[in-house]
Parts: sequence; structure tokens; C-alpha cells
Amino acid sequence: MNDRPDTTPGQAEAPRTDWRGTVFLPRTPFPMKGDLPKREPAWLERWRDTALRDRLRAQSAGLPKFVLHDGPPYANGPLHIGHALNKILKDVINRAAQMSGRDANYVPGWDCHGLPIEWKVEEEYRKKGRDKDAVPILDFRAECRAYAAHWLGVQREEFQRLGVLGDWQHPYATMDFASEATIAGEIGKFLLNGSLYRGLRPVMWSPVEKTALADAEVEYHDHTSPTLWARFPVIAVDTPEAEGRREDDLLGASVVIWTTTPWTIPANRAVAYGPEIDYALVHVDGVAEGSLLRPGEDLLVALSLLPDFAKAAGLEAHSVRRVLKGTELAGTWTAHPLRGWAGGENGYEFGIPLLPGDFVTAEAGTGFVHIAPSHGEDDFALGRAHGLPVPETVGDDGTYTVQAPGFTGLHVFKAHDAVWAAMEAVGTLAAKGTLRHSYPHSWRSKKPVIFRATPQWFIAMDDANRIREKALDALAVTHFVPEVGRNRITSMVAARPDWCISRQRAWGVPIPVFVHRATSEPLRDPAVLERVTAAFREEGADAWYQPGAAARFLGVERNPDDYEQVMDIVDVWFESGSTHAFTLTPERDLPFPADLYLEGSDQHRGWFHSSLLESIGTRGVAPFKALLTHGFTLDESGRKMSKSLGNVTAPQEVTKKYGADILRLWVMSSDTAEDQRIGPRILEQTAELYRRLRNTLRWLLGNLDGFTEAERVPHAELPELERWVLHRLSELDARLGRAVDTYDWSGVVPELHNFCAADLSAFFFDVRKDSLYCDAADSPRRRAARTVIDALHRCLTTWLAPVLPFTAEEAWQARFASAEGSVHLQTFPAVPAEWRDEALAAKWARVRALRGVVTAELEKARASGEIGSSLQAAPVLTADGAAELLSPEAWAEVCITSGFEFGEAPAAGAGEAAAPSAAFRLAPGEKCARCWRVLPETGTGRHADLCLRCDAAVGA
Repeated sequence: MNDRPDTTPGQAEAPRTDWRGTVFLPRTPFPMKGDLPKREPAWLERWRDTALRDRLRAQSAGLPKFVLHDGPPYANGPLHIGHALNKILKDVINRAAQMSGRDANYVPGWDCHGLPIEWKVEEEYRKKGRDKDAVPILDFRAECRAYAAHWLGVQREEFQRLGVLGDWQHPYATMDFASEATIAGEIGKFLLNGSLYRGLRPVMWSPVEKTALADAEVEYHDHTSPTLWARFPVIAVDTPEAEGRREDDLLGASVVIWTTTPWTIPANRAVAYGPEIDYALVHVDGVAEGSLLRPGEDLLVALSLLPDFAKAAGLEAHSVRRVLKGTELAGTWTAHPLRGWAGGENGYEFGIPLLPGDFVTAEAGTGFVHIAPSHGEDDFALGRAHGLPVPETVGDDGTYTVQAPGFTGLHVFKAHDAVWAAMEAVGTLAAKGTLRHSYPHSWRSKKPVIFRATPQWFIAMDDANRIREKALDALAVTHFVPEVGRNRITSMVAARPDWCISRQRAWGVPIPVFVHRATSEPLRDPAVLERVTAAFREEGADAWYQPGAAARFLGVERNPDDYEQVMDIVDVWFESGSTHAFTLTPERDLPFPADLYLEGSDQHRGWFHSSLLESIGTRGVAPFKALLTHGFTLDESGRKMSKSLGNVTAPQEVTKKYGADILRLWVMSSDTAEDQRIGPRILEQTAELYRRLRNTLRWLLGNLDGFTEAERVPHAELPELERWVLHRLSELDARLGRAVDTYDWSGVVPELHNFCAADLSAFFFDVRKDSLYCDAADSPRRRAARTVIDALHRCLTTWLAPVLPFTAEEAWQARFASAEGSVHLQTFPAVPAEWRDEALAAKWARVRALRGVVTAELEKARASGEIGSSLQAAPVLTADGAAELLSPEAWAEVCITSGFEFGEAPAAGAGEAAAPSAAFRLAPGEKCARCWRVLPETGTGRHADLCLRCDAAVGA
């Protein structure tokens, strides 16, 4: 559009008459500058004042429902960029569903219980030197509730500032009394159907927070762990059944294990071997200086790992007495490596059996695994299969109990020196060291966690309720975006253990269970559960902690002294997994199951996972029909954002500097299925993309000034160029429709931007400027162009409305100003089938390709100074079929020249067509003072400085 700027032409050569007033220049109140940080709050206020959402809901009555159930963020601080991405993506999908003719009532929600809130309140206590355990529980819970309520309010305002449309006056929150009652009722369903049980099992445990953790509450960081190689002296070998079995050479030898958790040695109760692993009975002949090995002793290690062990333990010379299969170790007993330790109070004088373990490999260590049933999943399972004891050697604060004689009171993360010393004292320490590796940490406290066996409440995955089986069946028919998510969550569900739902904290919904002291059986009485849920609905879950609660809920027919009132709270993932139960309800007019759950990819093991298991366990079906995941947000260099690195992009700062629409455009221009990057440079690039989109809307509005229905030209009478534009609109409409149907918006906004930049600004607008500005008002060509521009405005404004709600509203009101009207009350325009024309599209693809050949030649002439404007040229195009595509006059119009000719193509080789070429020629004639075209006819009409077209347009 360089050859016809949006100013009156003719200033380079002063015309004899000033024709500026006769040119139809664009005119619109829609400004070039968005000024979004100032304008957006005014739109929010207007939408509130005009009750836009209420009118949208009333208008949607009777339409098919669309439900995107909101995954609840934690109400414990201001929004970060991940929150913004998540809610913007949800808002775009909701708005698009609404504008596609659905009733998309979005109810936002918050997760208000559990450690994220409790930990923040405790931080305040620590700053003031207060002891949390000394605060009455109801007072502490009240502070947690107030803290959550404050941040819920802050986040609600910040979400609305991002343009997210929803029922902000009636959100759901897990700490609402009705929600707490429903959560308790959902737990009760598992209690009554028999899937809820209490058992002793190792769980991921945070010694800092003194509670069990869910997998989704754990993250992995590099950590340096102390290591040890320990001798387990063989003390007995049962008489083997296998013929030819030799056991005498094993007596007196030592089985060597390797572990990265020396603190678990006091809890050892067995050693596992791999049945198919080849083990070497090694005689020590020589050792390095400082080695803890002893010349003359015999050791058992995996044959393939012998070189690694020798290097680590300082074994310089050895001989392999024989090699045996793991199966030959059956019936072997060893001594505990702390047997005989003077400080152990004779607490380790029991035998340690060697047991087969299918999890044992020869990839690292020694090929033997020391088994502490209290501190590992595999350990616990092997121990349970062989009747091993499960000692509670570690307390909730991470210190040893009396069941770890000689170490009581010592913290496990400080125990390695003591364990090393004890083992060295009795001669069982073979080597020690350190290892840098990935280790689980609590994602709240950022401190290392441990596996610890404690009595916890579990939901069975494979009992008569068949939760695992039903969940896998449900996932098989779920729609995934992207599809890779299917394998991820399916494998997690297939391999997961029973669901541990208990937490040893104070802020949350209590597990409303009473356990009979005499039988240790949980009370499964619907009447008791009904009394509990009724009280929670009226008073909140605090009712569980009131004096006399046990007697109140058990009723007069039972003695509260006979029952233990469970004081554990339920895992927050169970709470958030239950949100469908108090949100997708008839009271809210939201059907179950939801059409879509949408969260970050980490929620395959988090909210998606817990929601699936909870709903399957209580309703037998998944709470969703589709799952969509997005990636994480990184800085411009691909690093995780961190305040310490100074690379955080806060959504509040982005809206303050650029406006929410820029942030929304960044989200929808990204491939959200992958990790995204954001930072100052990327935001500036996004702002430039926005300026191009805004200028497109401004140009459309400017050229629709005064447009009326009387101007409209029927489709059949439109020129080919206009029909090609409508064909492109039909293609984009289909692309948008696929995004709405599949929820996959990747690439949609970049396609819209490319259409505006390449198809419209650089082509259609460029070509049609002359007609729009200089043709007579009622000329068929100008009317046709404005007819299509009307369609462009209606389509682009509504298509962009879900993505850029503020800008789209401004562009709509600039044309259809109304106190009650809004683009967000519109539906996407119905695109007629007749607009689709593949043959025409193929023809114009060829036209544009040849146009590129011509414009390239014109740019050479411009660069050399031969011309200043393409309107000074009358190029010659030599290309097969060019004359059949368009007339010379049409080619001149398309190439924005004043004349055009076809050249005669030279003879090509057999079967080959000559490559298209163009040649520059000056246009003959004089420059029209109104349209700037150079034509021989200029001055031959009534006005000496006008061409005949302009002469007719201005009148006498």
C-alpha cells in the first residue's frame, strides 16, 4: 500500500484544482493507537453497568450447554503468568463456544484448603515467633479461612482485569460450607461402598510439614545424598532342594548392598536379590590404602557390577571363587549390619533373610537391595508378601523413634555419620561416599521428603468397586488435546497404588469417620454421615472440631468413648477432585459430566487424575468428556522463572504496560501444547502483531464509512477478486470451526494474522485502494469492494472477540454504536457455502505468483530511481497463460500500475514451459492529479488534469 497513502494525492505536483475533497479517504472514530491500559478498564465498567453477562445468559436460554469445568487455583497469592495463560485459554474456548451457538456458562473456582494456605499462615507465625501447635485449632482454621478469602478476592479482580468472562459473583470455593458438606459426603460414599480403609503403608512424607504428600505435591531437584556399601554376613543357609547345591562356601561370606539412604539401615529387615542375576563370590586378595575391606574375606556382589564395586571400595586384587545364579541364594540368612553394636542396646540381633525381588537389577550398586519395609514401596510390598515386620522407626518430624535403638531422637537427614560410625564399629561398613542425583522435595517447603510407613486412609483401586479398571475404560473414550496426554495419564492410572487420601494437618475438610476401638473397624452408618454433612452445610467443617462433636454425630444410641474420632483431614487433591459434585449441579444449571477439563500438563498426575478417580469411585463415570493440557511458561531463554533470577514476567505488569489484549494475543499466538516463552522482547513482538491486527480493523472501518444495505452487491455479481476474498473467509471459518469443535487452537490466531497481513493489507487492500478512494460512490466496483469489506469486518471482529475482547468490542462499537449492543452478544457469522470456490482460489494463487514476478521488477526500477511509484509503470509480463487469467486492464489493477502488456514467450525446450519474466516500461501519458495514474487520456475530458474516470467521478 506504499503507492497510495491515506492522504490526499497530488501534493508532489500542485494541481490546477484542489481535488482533495472529492477523494473517499477512510474515516472512522476507531483510533490507530490502542491505548489499552486506559481503555480496557472502561470497557469492564461498561460491561458491568450494562449487565452484559446477565443478558448473555438470558439470551442463551434453551441453547445446547457447553461446560468447561474450572480447575481451582490455590488462593494463596497474586496471579502469576501461568495463571494468566490458563485462564485466558479457558476464556477463549468458552467465548468461542458461546459465539458458536452454545450456552457456555463459566463458573470459576478456588482451592482454599490444605498446605498452600496453612503453610502461608504458619510462615506468619514463624516470623512473629508464635508456636502454631499452641493455637486452638478453631482459631487457626479461622486465620486460614481469612487468608484464603483475602487472596480469593485479589485473584478474582486480577482474573477479571484479564477480560475473563464468568460468574464472578457466584464462584465455587472448596471452603464454602456447602462445598465442605459435599466433600464430606463424597468421602462417605467411599466409606459406605467399602473402598475406604485404614492401613499401614509407606507414603511420601514431609518431615518439615509433618504430613503425607500426594505425588502431585512432590517435585524433583538435584540433591547430594550420602551413600554406603554394607556387609550382611551370611549366618545360615537352609538345606536346599536343588541337587548339587553348595552352601558351605557362603557361610562366613558377606552379601554387599549399596544404598543412597543410610538412615534406613536401622529399619532393615531383608535383602533382595535378582533371581536371574549372576553373582560372584569374591575373595579379597588386596586392598588400597584406606579401604574398609579386609584381605581374606569373601564378598557376594553382582558379577557385572564387580568392577564398579572394586573401584568404589578400594578392592585392588581379588579372585572369583565361583559364580552363582540368584535363584541359588534362596533360603540364605544374614546378620543385620548393626548386630553386636554396643550402642544398639541389643536391638538388632535378628536374622535378615535373602528374598527374590523382580525389581532388583544389575544397573547400579551391587545387585543386592537392602529392604526397609517402612521406607519404600517395593520394600513394603516384598515385606508384606513374606510376612516381614514394618517397624515405625521414624516419627512425623523425621527423627528416629525408640524402634531405632541407638539413634532415637536423631534426625534422619543428619544420621549418616552416626550410621557409618556404628557400622564401622562392628565391621560391616564396606565403603562410603556421596552421590549427586535427582531427589523428591516438597513443592511448598522445597525440603527433601522421605518414604515413611504410617497408618493412613486409603481408597482401594482394585476392590469390588474396580476403580482402576473403570478409570482406564473411561480414558479410552476421552478426547485428548494433545493426543499424547492419553498415554501419560493412562500409564499413571495403570501403575498407581491405592490412593492415600489422609493428611496430618489442620486446615481442610476432616475425614468424617469414627473407628470402633475394640475392632479397629470404621463405622459405616449412613445416618451418622447424614448428621455430619447436615452440620457442615450449616456451620462448615469446623463443626467436626467443636466440643462434643463425637456425641453429636454418633447419636444417642452409641457411646463416644467406644469410638476414635478421626482427626486427619482429606487430601486437597480429593477435595479438588470432588469439585464437580458441587459445581456441575442442577442448582447451577450445569450438566454432568463436563465437556472439557483444561489445565497444565502436570495435572495428568494432579487434578485430572484425582477428579477421574473420585468420580469413577462415586458415579462410575469420568467427570469429563475431553482433557486439554498446556505447557509451562519460561523466560525468553527457556529458563524457569524465578524471582532470584529476576526473569519473572508478571501479568499485572504486562496489563499495566501493554494491556490485557496483548497478553491474550501472546497466549493465543503461542503453541500452548508446548512450553511457551515470554519476556520483554517477545511482548514487544506481540505488541507489533497487535498493531497490524488493529490497523486492519481500522482500515476496514475507515472504508465502511457511510455503508448501507443499498450498496450491497449479490455474490454472483462480485468481481473475482472479491469472491476470492470470500473464499478465504470460508477457509478461515472452517479452520475456526475445527478449533471450536476440537478445542485445539494451535495456529488459529497466527493464521488470522497472516490473512490480515498478507492477503488483505499486502494484497486486497493494496489493489482496491484506488477504487475505494477514487471511483464514483455508486460504481459497481467500489460497491463490491465495500460489500466484501462489510463481511470482513463482521467476520474478523467476531472471530477475534474471544481472543481480543476489548479491541473487538471497540471495533464493533465504532460501527454499531449502541448502549445495549455488544460484539459479545453476537454469534459467529454464518458463512454461505457458495463462498467456497477452490477453482477460483487456484486461479488467484497463480495470479499472485505472477504478480510477484512483476512487483519484483518494479522494485528494481524503484531502487534505481527510474520511478518513484508503481503507477508510473506499464510493465510487460511474459508468462504462459497470463492473458487467459486476466485482461491487461485487470493486470494493471492487480499490479497497481497505469498500464500493462503481455510479452511473447520465447520458444522453450521440449516439454518445458519458459519461466515467467517481467520487464519495466514507463507508462505513457500524463499523471492524473486525483488518482495519480499516468494515462494518455488525462486532460481529454472536462478537466485538464484528470483522467476520464476521475473526471466523471467529480462531476462538472
